[in-house]
Amino acid sequence: MKARSQYPAVLDPNAVGDYPAHTNSGGGDFWDEVLEYRVWCHPERGAPDYGNGSDYYYVFASYEEALEFSRQAIGAEEPLALILQREYISEREPGRYIHVKAPRITEWPVEFLSRPRRTPETIPKFLAEAAARSAATPCALPARRH
Repeated sequence: MKARSQYPAVLDPNAVGDYPAHTNSGGGDFWDEVLEYRVWCHPERGAPDYGNGSDYYYVFASYEEALEFSRQAIGAEEPLALILQREYISEREPGRYIHVKAPRITEWPVEFLSRPRRTPETIPKFLAEAAARSAATPCALPARRH
């Protein structure tokens, strides 16, 4: 019997490896699906050089496979999760959140998968709580001249 993974299964194991190499990185606070697990390899750290010193990655359908590979491969990073966010939160300025209702693909450290999977309530609840925190934060007013 196969042990249960500590991280989510990928959305479609048959699609692993079909996603673009260049994606967003981090952000968004919530996730919808894991698309694949990636292990990036770096020739400057001792990985085989397959392209004039360029970094490259291997894809996996499970975190455990990716972790095993990363521990054995010279010049490899820890696994990352390629995730799909059907909606996400953009924070271009600290404390200014925007609910973006468009899909994006991004790489995350696998530890970020401990954040909540998005539901219809997660982003509105997050934004309401952030607004309440912002409203409760005292601000300094300029001194009035008499």
